[in-house]
Amino acid sequence: MPLLEVKNLSVSFDTPRGELQAVRDVSFSLGEGEILAIAGESGCGKSVLCKAITRLLPDTARIKGGSVTIDGLTLSSLPERKVQKLRGKLFSMVFQDAMSALNPSLSIGAQIAGAVRVHSPRMKRAAVRARVLELLGLVGIGRAADMYALYPHNLSGGQRQRVVTAVALASGPRLLFADEPTTALDAGLQTQILDLLRDIRQSLGTSTVLISHDLGAVARAADRVAVMYAGKIVEIGTAEDIFYDPRHPYTWSLLLSLPSRAERGRQLRAIAGTPPTLIDPPAGDAFAPRNPWALEIDYEQAPPMFRVTDTHSAATWLLDPRAPKITPPFGGEGHA
Repeated sequence: MPLLEVKNLSVSFDTPRGELQAVRDVSFSLGEGEILAIAGESGCGKSVLCKAITRLLPDTARIKGGSVTIDGLTLSSLPERKVQKLRGKLFSMVFQDAMSALNPSLSIGAQIAGAVRVHSPRMKRAAVRARVLELLGLVGIGRAADMYALYPHNLSGGQRQRVVTAVALASGPRLLFADEPTTALDAGLQTQILDLLRDIRQSLGTSTVLISHDLGAVARAADRVAVMYAGKIVEIGTAEDIFYDPRHPYTWSLLLSLPSRAERGRQLRAIAGTPPTLIDPPAGDAFAPRNPWALEIDYEQAPPMFRVTDTHSAATWLLDPRAPKITPPFGGEGHA
C-alpha cells in the first residue's frame, strides 16, 4: 500500500470573477522512501495541491471532490483537531520562503526546540537541546552548538532553508512536503538543498513530495516526476521516463526551454502564449493553444491519461492509436 494516495482531488477558489478551478481531478500515489517531484510553470496548481493534501488551504478555497489518504488514514474525512495532531508527526511541510517561515525575534535553536516540544511536551530541556543539535547536524549545518544561539538574519539563504527543513523534521515525520525549497537560491545552493533531500531519505527513509517550477532542478533529486499544467497532471513517470522519453507536448516544451538546451550566444527558448484562465477552463486540452503539435480534437475534448509503460502515463491525444505519427523534438515516439 502506498504511503500517500491522492484520488480525483479537485480544489476551487471563490473569486469576485467566479469560481477558479485551481486543481482539477488530480490522482497520484507515493511509495515509502520515494521522492516525487511535481513540476510545472508558476500558477499551474502545484502549491495549492500541496496545501490541499496537508489541509492548509485558506478560507476562500473549497475541496470540490476526491480523497487524500496517508498511511491508511483518509485525511479528507478527519476533523481539523485530529489533522493538527498528525501535522509534524506523520507529515510535515518545508515552506519556500525560509525568511518568512522563521521568526526573526527567536534564535534558530529556540525555534527548532519549539517544534520538538509540540509532539514531545514532556521532554527534558537537555534532551530537547540534544535533539536540536542532532537535527542541525542532520540538515548539514556545521558547528551546531555555535549556530544554536544565532538568529535568522545571521544566516545565509542556504542555512535558513536548512533550518526550516530541521523544523519540519523535528518530530520525525514519515512524509515531507517541500514547496519550492530552492526559490531565490543560487545554482550552487539549489544543488545543496536538493542533495539534502536525498540525504534525508537515505538517513531517515522519509518520503518526499518536491514542488518545483524548475524541471531541470528536480532531475537531481526525484525518483519520479509528475508534470502539471492548468490544474491537472498531464504526464507522470520515473525521472528517466520524463527526461529521456517524454510524451506530452508540454513536457517537451519545458525541456526545450531549459538553459542546458540553449545554444551559445542565443536567447533561451520560451513557451509561446500564456496558460488559460481557470475560471473558465477550456473544454479540450488546456495546452492546445500553445501546442505546435495540437490536433483538432485537442480543442474539443480533453484527452484521457494514456498508459505508455507500467511506470509512465501521459494525457495527450498524440498517444491515441488513431493519431498521426509525428517526430518529437527529442526522445519518445509519435504514439504508443
